[in-house]
Amino acid sequence: MKRLGSIFLVSLLSGAITLGAYKFFIEPKNGSTITVAPNYARNVSLGSENINFTDAAESTIHSVVHVKNMTNQRIYRDPLEFIFGMRGGTERQMQVGTGSGVIISEDGYIVTNNHVIDNASELEVTLNNNKSYKAKLIGTDSKMDIALIKIDADEKLPYIIFGDSESVKVGEWVLAVGNPYNLTSTVTAGIISAKARDLSNEGLQSFIQTDAAVNPGNSGGALVNTRGELIGINTMISSPTGSYTGYSFAVPSNITRKIIEDLMQFGNVQRGILGVEGRELNSTFAEEIGSKQSRGFYIEGVTKKSGAEKAGLKSGDVIIELDNKKINGFSELTSYINTKRPDEVVNVTVIRDGNEKTIPVKLTKKELLIYEFNGVEFEDISSNDKKQFKIDSGVKIKSVNNEEIIDYATELEGSIILSVDGRKVDDIEKLTRYLKSKKSPKSQYRIITKKGQLIQAIF
Repeated sequence: MKRLGSIFLVSLLSGAITLGAYKFFIEPKNGSTITVAPNYARNVSLGSENINFTDAAESTIHSVVHVKNMTNQRIYRDPLEFIFGMRGGTERQMQVGTGSGVIISEDGYIVTNNHVIDNASELEVTLNNNKSYKAKLIGTDSKMDIALIKIDADEKLPYIIFGDSESVKVGEWVLAVGNPYNLTSTVTAGIISAKARDLSNEGLQSFIQTDAAVNPGNSGGALVNTRGELIGINTMISSPTGSYTGYSFAVPSNITRKIIEDLMQFGNVQRGILGVEGRELNSTFAEEIGSKQSRGFYIEGVTKKSGAEKAGLKSGDVIIELDNKKINGFSELTSYINTKRPDEVVNVTVIRDGNEKTIPVKLTKKELLIYEFNGVEFEDISSNDKKQFKIDSGVKIKSVNNEEIIDYATELEGSIILSVDGRKVDDIEKLTRYLKSKKSPKSQYRIITKKGQLIQAIF
């Protein structure tokens, strides 16, 4: 019996060897082959099963709150009352808007979006355990759409630890936590699709872009990494319908942290300015100006009295690094500068005349800078200007040297520009950027004079 088993085994092996030899040496090739790539998959963890989403969600979900914004709105029963300013037929109605917020300290400081709490008559915060508290506004930064509010709870609150948004990478897994459509404690997952994204095309924004599902109500909520660290505040979506169909955007945590620290310490945002104007360098523009450099920020002008001017930065320099961080365009430049305060020193590496040079630049306080265009110098308005003229934005005319309007200098100097060519004027950066992008040097300005009169002027 043992002998028969041995013979069977030998026969089986012989058959296998014969069949293999036929397949390899004799069977004709038909010209079609399947190439198997080397197995690199073991080095790339793409599956969600390889990432601990549950720990990140559990450590985050209790620190994200529901924010209610109650606004007292005047309701007109008759449309003519609104058009002609008639009285007697109006009434006030409480309207409620909702969003999300992130607890950042155990004593109740909460960061959210400015648009979530804008114009609120009353703020209410509901925790994940369904406890509700009245909240007070600490401060806002409308430019970056960040607001800081606070509640006085009867317990120590769970809070999220800040992560380093500068170190996150495209393709990294992230979670969005918030309250879309009033559905509390909602967690969605996605990857970082891009960094330093500017949706305004003005180089002033620097969002983290992700494909995690974010919908109305998620605004002000947390964008966290797989360790549960805060890397962004969800702010807006890009969608043709108003709901999630594409990408969402978050203010990076490094910028957010700097803003809220300023609001806590100073009561307002301390914005440091490098003091350069220009455009992103690419191959087409590089060919136009005869530059061998195809990436970086090309300086077209330097602001008067700025740190850049004092340090010796010049028109024609190409900024390629800030403190050893590579710079490809204005959004990356502003993203880094927005994490700094006035009087901090930044090492600026530029290409000048084909040579690389690093220049230390002390950042200037934004309010101290003066911008000039077409013989008119501008400066930002102060908080006193806002109170005096009852406005929330604008740019002040500091001096007039334009010969065409020099006769009106006395009246114009100290006046405030509210709009230009029908565009609302928010600050100097947007105003000068718009003016320099125009083909015509003249514009129509809507101005409020020192005496409080509204006038139109063309210059």
